[in-house]
Amino acid sequence: MRFVHAIGHALTVAGAMTWQILWSLILGFALSAIVQALVRKSTVERMLGNDSPKTLAVATGLGIGSSSCSYAAVALARGLFRKGANFTAVMVFEIASTNLVIELGIIMALLLGWQFTAAEFVGGPIMIVLIAVLFRLFLRQHLVDAAKRQSERGLAGSMEGHAAMDMSVKAEGSLVSRLSSSEGFTSVSHIFVMEWAAVLRDIVLGLLIAGALAAWVPDSFWQHLFFTGHPLLAKIWGPLLGPIISIVSFVCSIGNVPLAAVLWNGGISFGGVISFIFADLIILPILVIYKKYYGTNMMLFILATFYVTMVLAGYAVELIFGATGLVPTTRNATVLNPTISWNYTTYLNIVFIVAGLVLVWRFFRTEGAMMLKMMGGSPEPAPI
Repeated sequence: MRFVHAIGHALTVAGAMTWQILWSLILGFALSAIVQALVRKSTVERMLGNDSPKTLAVATGLGIGSSSCSYAAVALARGLFRKGANFTAVMVFEIASTNLVIELGIIMALLLGWQFTAAEFVGGPIMIVLIAVLFRLFLRQHLVDAAKRQSERGLAGSMEGHAAMDMSVKAEGSLVSRLSSSEGFTSVSHIFVMEWAAVLRDIVLGLLIAGALAAWVPDSFWQHLFFTGHPLLAKIWGPLLGPIISIVSFVCSIGNVPLAAVLWNGGISFGGVISFIFADLIILPILVIYKKYYGTNMMLFILATFYVTMVLAGYAVELIFGATGLVPTTRNATVLNPTISWNYTTYLNIVFIVAGLVLVWRFFRTEGAMMLKMMGGSPEPAPI
């Protein structure tokens, strides 16, 4: 009975967290779908030909408006690299597309607080600048050439099919006319549903893990792990430990935000939370994909440089927000709220669930089921 009660408690917490963030998830994916419907992948490919500061700034902007799915971002980066895009530029695009997207900011603000959203959008550019510097200093051409040869082997990875699709609106005209057209409605619905399909596994896994940790792991464990009794040591240790927890948790994309809320309540430092969230691009399954796409040496190079920049970005955020007094003084991230009542969350959930169902209906009315079958990957992705 104790086992059943423990399982029930964990599921209750996970369910409550799901209800708390559901409307913001739907809103975030809808906004992301609208942006992606307006930006063609051929445009992305054409604009990422070198590693100049201007190109990296463009890569960041294009990444912000793209998919939030880490697997799809990694597959898309490989596709762009095969088409001739610069390796540094596609890595910057990959970072921005998973860590600076609209839906991530909304979820972080809702579960953790606006300070964490602000820190994410401050730390993200810092990480991108650091990656550009490290790649310029240490990335050798022979390593890029070897990665290019490996990438040309046509190996499919998770979400390869999704990354290869271009569902942007092809018609000309103003933004409003393009989105309000039949093609625009269809494009938004297809991107919306397929983005959900791409990240649903990670969102569910993240919520279940967060629910289990919140329900089962005592506060004393987290306090000892994060050295909460030693404030200076905790600030040093947090950004070093955050990415490691992320790597072994297997949770990426938006799915790691609920787990970040549990870690924050448990005592990890402010910078540690940010470095943990940044590390969704070096979790173990994605490291395996890097090895498949680019070879072992490049996978190790990505792991080392990404880890270093995530840690340094975490320290930078800790210093900047600490100096300006913006680090939250309380640890009350939304984790435990097991009841559902008639409040703004419930009303917003109803409104956005209906809107989401309309997009799902449009998706299946316009041959969406066939496109879902293409998402898992194919021996050779379709041209971008």
